[in-house]
Amino acid sequence: MAPRPFFSVLHELLDSKPEVTLEDLLAVAGPRTYGLLVLVLSLPSLVPGLNLGLAPVGGTAVAALGLQLAWGADRPWIPRRLRRLPLHKSGLKDGLARVEGVLDRFASRAVLPMPVNARGTGALVAWTGLLLAIPVPLPFGNILPAAVLCLLGAAILEERPAWAWVALAAAAANTVYFLGSANLILKAIHRLVAF
Repeated sequence: MAPRPFFSVLHELLDSKPEVTLEDLLAVAGPRTYGLLVLVLSLPSLVPGLNLGLAPVGGTAVAALGLQLAWGADRPWIPRRLRRLPLHKSGLKDGLARVEGVLDRFASRAVLPMPVNARGTGALVAWTGLLLAIPVPLPFGNILPAAVLCLLGAAILEERPAWAWVALAAAAANTVYFLGSANLILKAIHRLVAF
């Protein structure tokens, strides 16, 4: 029997409790905790305006998660204080609805879910998290890596290796985009350091 789709389990949790903490989400996620955290930390970077301040913080946190996953840790280490923080339910539900709408385009009902390669996916999450953490003055500079990370998080959550392959191709294109704009990125970093 295939596991229940995680998004339906998450919506049930959000509808059943007046206040949801990160610890509640992690308990529901079980072994798919990494995917949940990558998704939750990447969603705010998809919102124009919010992404400028949150992308470096979220990208660094996602890169750390990716390294833990690539290293082979069963569950990510998260400080207790962060696990007990309440989450903004309506914002989380809105973001998840958008991600679900996009992912439904990729979904194939004929393909059974199966686990993704954790170490390879972890390395890809770490790399893309680093790209997200770079404060770049490029069009879609933070939104592109955030979208790739959302797709990777969903691939881990819903156990869809095909989505991880699509994310790999998108991450490669994103890397080429950043490399082609390296001069602008270096100037921006130099301005930040010199400030």
